[in-house]
Amino acid sequence: MSKAASESSAATKVSSFVLLAIFIMLVVAIMALILAVQAYSIGNIEVAVYLLIIGFLGVAASTYVLFQTRQRIIRLKIETPPITTTIECRKCGFKSVREFQRGDYIFKEVEPCQKCNEKMLITAIYREVREKGKAPFPY
Repeated sequence: MSKAASESSAATKVSSFVLLAIFIMLVVAIMALILAVQAYSIGNIEVAVYLLIIGFLGVAASTYVLFQTRQRIIRLKIETPPITTTIECRKCGFKSVREFQRGDYIFKEVEPCQKCNEKMLITAIYREVREKGKAPFPY
Protein backbone atom coordinates (compact mmCIF):
# COMPACT_ATOMS: atom_id res chain seq x y z
CA MET A 1 0.00 0.00 0.00
CA SER A 2 1.37 3.42 -0.92
CA LYS A 3 2.04 6.15 1.61
CA ALA A 4 -0.76 8.38 0.26
CA ALA A 5 -3.28 5.54 0.44
CA SER A 6 -2.34 4.71 4.04
CA GLU A 7 -2.58 8.40 5.03
CA SER A 8 -5.99 8.63 3.35
CA SER A 9 -7.32 5.55 5.16
CA ALA A 10 -5.88 6.78 8.48
CA ALA A 11 -7.60 10.13 8.03
CA THR A 12 -10.99 8.55 7.40
CA LYS A 13 -10.77 5.92 10.15
CA VAL A 14 -12.92 6.48 13.24
CA SER A 15 -11.18 5.95 16.54
CA SER A 16 -12.34 2.78 18.25
CA PHE A 17 -12.32 4.69 21.53
CA VAL A 18 -14.87 7.17 20.15
CA LEU A 19 -17.09 4.36 18.88
CA LEU A 20 -16.85 2.58 22.25
CA ALA A 21 -17.78 5.77 24.13
CA ILE A 22 -20.79 6.33 21.82
CA PHE A 23 -21.90 2.72 22.28
CA ILE A 24 -21.59 2.91 26.09
CA MET A 25 -23.53 6.19 26.16
CA LEU A 26 -26.28 4.63 24.03
CA VAL A 27 -26.51 1.55 26.27
CA VAL A 28 -26.72 3.70 29.42
CA ALA A 29 -29.43 5.85 27.81
CA ILE A 30 -31.49 2.80 26.83
CA MET A 31 -31.10 1.37 30.32
CA ALA A 32 -32.32 4.71 31.76
CA LEU A 33 -35.39 4.52 29.52
CA ILE A 34 -36.11 0.95 30.65
CA LEU A 35 -35.70 1.94 34.31
CA ALA A 36 -38.00 4.93 33.72
CA VAL A 37 -40.75 2.61 32.48
CA GLN A 38 -40.26 0.35 35.50
CA ALA A 39 -40.29 3.31 37.92
CA TYR A 40 -43.47 4.63 36.32
CA SER A 41 -45.16 1.22 36.61
CA ILE A 42 -44.28 1.09 40.33
CA GLY A 43 -45.73 4.55 40.81
CA ASN A 44 -42.54 6.51 41.39
CA ILE A 45 -43.32 9.23 38.83
CA GLU A 46 -40.66 11.73 39.92
CA VAL A 47 -37.82 9.23 39.40
CA ALA A 48 -39.41 8.10 36.11
CA VAL A 49 -39.37 11.66 34.77
CA TYR A 50 -35.69 12.12 35.64
CA LEU A 51 -34.78 8.80 34.06
CA LEU A 52 -36.79 9.66 30.93
CA ILE A 53 -34.93 12.96 30.60
CA ILE A 54 -31.57 11.23 31.08
CA GLY A 55 -32.51 8.50 28.58
CA PHE A 56 -33.70 10.86 25.85
CA LEU A 57 -30.73 13.19 26.30
CA GLY A 58 -28.34 10.24 26.13
CA VAL A 59 -29.91 8.85 22.96
CA ALA A 60 -29.93 12.31 21.37
CA ALA A 61 -26.31 13.02 22.34
CA SER A 62 -24.98 9.68 21.10
CA THR A 63 -26.90 10.00 17.83
CA TYR A 64 -25.58 13.55 17.35
CA VAL A 65 -21.96 12.55 18.04
CA LEU A 66 -22.21 9.57 15.69
CA PHE A 67 -23.67 11.78 12.95
CA GLN A 68 -20.96 14.43 13.41
CA THR A 69 -18.23 11.78 13.33
CA ARG A 70 -19.65 10.50 10.04
CA GLN A 71 -19.74 14.04 8.61
CA ARG A 72 -16.11 14.56 9.63
CA ILE A 73 -15.10 11.40 7.81
CA ILE A 74 -16.85 12.56 4.66
CA ARG A 75 -15.06 15.94 4.82
CA LEU A 76 -11.64 14.34 5.37
CA LYS A 77 -11.70 12.03 2.37
CA ILE A 78 -8.78 12.86 0.15
CA GLU A 79 -9.26 12.67 -3.58
CA THR A 80 -6.18 11.62 -5.50
CA PRO A 81 -5.86 13.52 -8.77
CA PRO A 82 -5.71 11.45 -11.95
CA ILE A 83 -2.31 10.50 -13.35
CA THR A 84 -1.88 11.16 -17.07
CA THR A 85 0.60 9.68 -19.55
CA THR A 86 1.69 11.56 -22.69
CA ILE A 87 2.78 9.44 -25.65
CA GLU A 88 4.57 10.89 -28.70
CA CYS A 89 5.70 9.54 -32.04
CA ARG A 90 9.37 10.27 -32.76
CA LYS A 91 8.88 10.19 -36.53
CA CYS A 92 5.74 12.27 -37.25
CA GLY A 93 5.30 14.09 -33.91
CA PHE A 94 1.79 12.75 -33.25
CA LYS A 95 0.85 13.22 -29.58
CA SER A 96 -1.59 11.14 -27.54
CA VAL A 97 -2.69 11.55 -23.92
CA ARG A 98 -4.16 8.68 -21.92
CA GLU A 99 -4.71 7.56 -18.35
CA PHE A 100 -1.66 6.14 -16.57
CA GLN A 101 -1.36 2.36 -16.69
CA ARG A 102 0.67 0.22 -14.32
CA GLY A 103 4.10 -0.38 -15.81
CA ASP A 104 4.34 2.96 -17.63
CA TYR A 105 7.67 4.77 -17.43
CA ILE A 106 9.32 7.58 -19.38
CA PHE A 107 11.02 6.58 -22.67
CA LYS A 108 9.09 3.29 -22.79
CA GLU A 109 8.12 2.23 -26.29
CA VAL A 110 4.42 1.49 -26.56
CA GLU A 111 1.77 0.88 -29.24
CA PRO A 112 2.32 1.87 -32.87
CA CYS A 113 1.46 5.37 -34.08
CA GLN A 114 -1.99 5.87 -35.63
CA LYS A 115 -0.55 7.95 -38.50
CA CYS A 116 2.80 6.42 -39.50
CA ASN A 117 2.68 3.02 -37.72
CA GLU A 118 6.04 3.61 -35.94
CA LYS A 119 6.51 2.74 -32.26
CA MET A 120 5.47 5.59 -29.96
CA LEU A 121 7.38 6.72 -26.85
CA ILE A 122 6.11 7.78 -23.41
CA THR A 123 7.44 11.32 -22.91
CA ALA A 124 5.65 12.51 -19.76
CA ILE A 125 3.81 11.15 -16.72
CA TYR A 126 2.15 13.71 -14.46
CA ARG A 127 -0.73 14.42 -12.08
CA GLU A 128 -3.39 16.94 -12.99
CA VAL A 129 -3.84 19.02 -9.85
CA ARG A 130 -6.89 21.26 -9.79
CA GLU A 131 -7.41 23.66 -6.92
CA LYS A 132 -10.91 23.79 -5.46
CA GLY A 133 -13.00 26.76 -6.46
CA LYS A 134 -10.87 27.70 -9.47
CA ALA A 135 -11.51 27.10 -13.15
CA PRO A 136 -9.21 24.56 -14.83
CA PHE A 137 -7.93 27.18 -17.32
CA PRO A 138 -7.84 30.74 -15.96
CA TYR A 139 -8.34 33.42 -18.62
